[in-house]
Amino acid sequence: MRLSIDSKATVKIGEYSRGGKTRGDTQAADHDMGCEEKQVPFGIVQEDSGQLHLTFGSSFKTSDFIVDGLEDWWQAIPREKQAVMTHIQLKVDNGPESSGVRTQFLKRMVEFADTTGKIIQLLYYLPYHSKYNPIERCWGILEQHWNGAQLVDTATMLAWAKSMTWKGSHPVVKLSRRLYQKGVSLSRKAMREIEARWERSPLLPRWDILIRPA
Repeated sequence: MRLSIDSKATVKIGEYSRGGKTRGDTQAADHDMGCEEKQVPFGIVQEDSGQLHLTFGSSFKTSDFIVDGLEDWWQAIPREKQAVMTHIQLKVDNGPESSGVRTQFLKRMVEFADTTGKIIQLLYYLPYHSKYNPIERCWGILEQHWNGAQLVDTATMLAWAKSMTWKGSHPVVKLSRRLYQKGVSLSRKAMREIEARWERSPLLPRWDILIRPA
């Protein structure tokens, strides 16, 4: 299974124009005057089928938020389809929450491999090349789709996200109310145990990491 994953810039909830012309009501705020509600988007696109999964979180964009989104995606797959998978390949950019040196992210990915029983391969894009990650095209389509609409509340935002299309299909959209803590990291001792589970490519050790289930 080939997946492309990434988070998008935080979406402000309220009467904001977001840099475009507003639809319907022409009155919109063009500055963040103490926005109280924001949503963090995380996306997964299955490259072979084109199915898009979007999770919006009301907490922080962290390693745990990203991997929890992956686990939710996995749990939604029928068991017969899970059974035939042997290898899950993830295309990831080198953002701070999911980089190849982020201790909490790599720890959670080891746990994900053990939970699924599948080989996990992390393929990272070089700096300034994340635009080639397929999920980035989905974010562009979403922004075009709701550009000019005032996302006055979370329900409106979710409705717009559900009505977009990618490869001829609507995405699976979920709202997460989980709370996350920033700055979670591992001790050196704990990290050494996790590092023993990685297989870094001899040719591209920073950009290609294989994790086998225990």
